Amino acid sequence: MTNDLPPKTVLQHVVDVHCHPTDAPEGVSASAMEELSITICAMSSMTSDQSKVKRLALDHPTKVVPAFGYHPWFSHLISLSENVDKEDHYRSLLLPQSSKDASLEAEFEKLLPHLPEPRPLKDVIAEVRANLTDIPRAFIGEVGLDRSFRVPYDYHATPRELTSFSIPLQHQLVILEAQLDLAVELERNVSIHSVKSQQATVDLLQRMKQKVGEEKFLRISLDLHSCGLSAQTWRDVEKRHPNVFLSLSCVINHKHSNHRDLIAMCSEDRILVESDYNTVNMCTPQTWEMVKIVSEVRGWPLETEWDESLDAEEDKNRWGAVRRLERNWFRFRDGHHKVPVKKNKKQRNQEKQYYYESGEDT
Repeated sequence: MTNDLPPKTVLQHVVDVHCHPTDAPEGVSASAMEELSITICAMSSMTSDQSKVKRLALDHPTKVVPAFGYHPWFSHLISLSENVDKEDHYRSLLLPQSSKDASLEAEFEKLLPHLPEPRPLKDVIAEVRANLTDIPRAFIGEVGLDRSFRVPYDYHATPRELTSFSIPLQHQLVILEAQLDLAVELERNVSIHSVKSQQATVDLLQRMKQKVGEEKFLRISLDLHSCGLSAQTWRDVEKRHPNVFLSLSCVINHKHSNHRDLIAMCSEDRILVESDYNTVNMCTPQTWEMVKIVSEVRGWPLETEWDESLDAEEDKNRWGAVRRLERNWFRFRDGHHKVPVKKNKKQRNQEKQYYYESGEDT
């Protein structure tokens, strides 16, 4: 895969909008960062990696855009109030109150010693706020919703042994919404994980827009990372929310038959690419592979050299995939999207009449 990489003059315009380099067991070596030619957005997801992501970004400010936040897989480790009893917290969250299942009780007793004292949500938000304040280019991620995840006995064990317990969606929603509130307050962008939670994610986006107001909501960008929505659901989201972007990865999306449909359906200025890899030396080839797929599906040429003379907007019809995706990253990064101009009934009727007379498909 690495043999078909373009020259560094092209790669320096490629952005991996979602990866986890600090998750690698061996860590991130100085030599790997020296060889890195693209920009990476490094996600955090739990207590132990917030400081690692921060250090990586401070050490490599021109190559790393950090994201701070708490992933839904670790949301059960967060309590919604302070000074809660550890067992009470996990029992009320993971065991149904009406359950009399002896096997579930035994499973819970086995799990409990592996679980840490829960952290109050208030402290988690304060930590994320501090990191975002320290690094103004940072955004929030990886956060989101996941209805398929099962709590493991030990997340870091190999192989990982899973329990029967899932994290209630309502609890995940409270954790996620608190982080989105912070994103709106500080005007920071967000990388969102959504697995088996399509409707809940769509509803949350709409609720956030209504809660804070459309103009305020549009100041931030949100990326549905390794997007698993159906093409039609994505189209509906795109029409409602000018600030929502779609990013895809080979490692996740190649498993889904609809990823090419998503690329084809998505507006050309909303597509982003990612690796979702936890080994930094794989971020470049994995992201480039996704660039190639986008190029193929959209019919955009793939740059083999970088032509600075094509930067002007009037040259857009000659832009290749890398330049288009870089411009999309700039739109995502800069936020402050325009409030759509609502068409009145007369304008809508005129538009319908135009398409009818011209024979164009609406």
